[in-house]
Amino acid sequence: MIYADIRVEWPGFTLDVNERLPARGVTALFGHSGSGKTTLLRCIAGLEHGAVGRLSFNGAIWQDAGTWVPTHRRPIGYVFQEPSLFPHLTVLGNLRYGQRRSRDQDTRNARFSLEHAVELLGIGHLLKRKPAALSGGERQRVGVARALAVSPRLLLMDEPLAALDVARKQEILPYLERLHDDLEIPVLYVSHAPDEVARLADHLMVMDAGRVLASGPLSQILSRLDLPIRLGEDAGVVLDGEVAERDERWHLLRVACCSASLWVRDTGAAIGDHARIRILARDVSITHAPKTGTSILNTLPARVLSLGDDAHPALSLVKLDLAGSPVLARVTRRSAEQLGLTPGLEVWIQIKAVALL
Repeated sequence: MIYADIRVEWPGFTLDVNERLPARGVTALFGHSGSGKTTLLRCIAGLEHGAVGRLSFNGAIWQDAGTWVPTHRRPIGYVFQEPSLFPHLTVLGNLRYGQRRSRDQDTRNARFSLEHAVELLGIGHLLKRKPAALSGGERQRVGVARALAVSPRLLLMDEPLAALDVARKQEILPYLERLHDDLEIPVLYVSHAPDEVARLADHLMVMDAGRVLASGPLSQILSRLDLPIRLGEDAGVVLDGEVAERDERWHLLRVACCSASLWVRDTGAAIGDHARIRILARDVSITHAPKTGTSILNTLPARVLSLGDDAHPALSLVKLDLAGSPVLARVTRRSAEQLGLTPGLEVWIQIKAVALL
């Protein structure tokens, strides 16, 4: 467990956090710019000497009234927005330089070899190149590999994709997904991008003005209607499931989520593979009865849990229960009234297969 009871005061800004975070999986620190995400990450890394309070990791005290463990003694890897590679060294030279921090560690406790980090980030063919010969996505992958090469017990990632354009982000995201699937160490991932959070996070902590608004499992937090944040077109949930069937004729996969099944585009995943599906509220419609003669492949029974305000006064967000998992739908207030949507009402939801990510 990661326990942070931390306070930092600057002119015009105060960070005041008292949270326990899981010591497994990926925890996303999410919020708008200036919400305190990076400051909290720096406190955990020991880079904010003005921070007061208590910080511990898996029972080991890193900071309290009488203890201060310096950054180089904390078993962390840190990935910054810019990888800051040494321009005169090759990729391999940069990675070996990063390893120096772990030279004094017991190699029996090393969680990553250099070879493992290189394979995980797919940079074996880049080892002889210098940073100037790398794309932005390649440089960031090298930066992640360097952070892993020190065999950390906790990986801190501060908006690692913020400096990349859309194409480079799409290039590196599959490698970060591999980290999510393969790493046995916890990851704290700072972001203000909903698409990154949806693809990578297991746990979500929402921050605003230096304070924590909500913290919990990803789908639980994404489906809350009472948070004073609006994701606009990105409002939706993430469901975890398993690939259950392939329709080779139509290039579709059937993914089993809880007691429901959803048809999605074939991504090449194997039967039995874990699948994560993002369902945006704008792609969910509501009806009283299942429809026939429609192009929509996914028509499923659900139950209305609650209704909430949306960003525009004409719209409403509806939280529904789908076989035990929360789903959001965006409808007009007019439609909500015409359908008589109230908590407890049994309905059917329709989700286009082409809309599922």
